[in-house]
Amino acid sequence: QVRLVESGGGLVQAGGSLRLSCAASGSIFSIDYMGWYRQAPGKQRELVAGIINGGSTNYADSVKGRFTISRDSAKNTVYLQMNSLKPEDTAVYYCNIKGIRSQRYARSMGDYWGQGTQVTVSS
Repeated sequence: QVRLVESGGGLVQAGGSLRLSCAASGSIFSIDYMGWYRQAPGKQRELVAGIINGGSTNYADSVKGRFTISRDSAKNTVYLQMNSLKPEDTAVYYCNIKGIRSQRYARSMGDYWGQGTQVTVSS
């Protein structure tokens, strides 16, 4: 069983910064993909940023140049540094991991979500 614990959300003024963290625990040797999604009221959940085991990243166009995703594979933790925040960044942010190996040569499998953390940016 894999568990995700998110932290770092909160209320910030426009132009401010927040750093989200998501720590995965359980029977984990490696994680192929770690990402952040968000869902604003009345909208669909959307990808914010993702990072694979090799370090390649991808970002939503709306956050490029402002947000940075990183990971500490030794700690099974993914981070999202959010700078120059805008009111339209207000949403519940969810951590997602895919492709977990419980041992070095085990099959990569699984898709897990965190409980979500609220980010509110005031104007």
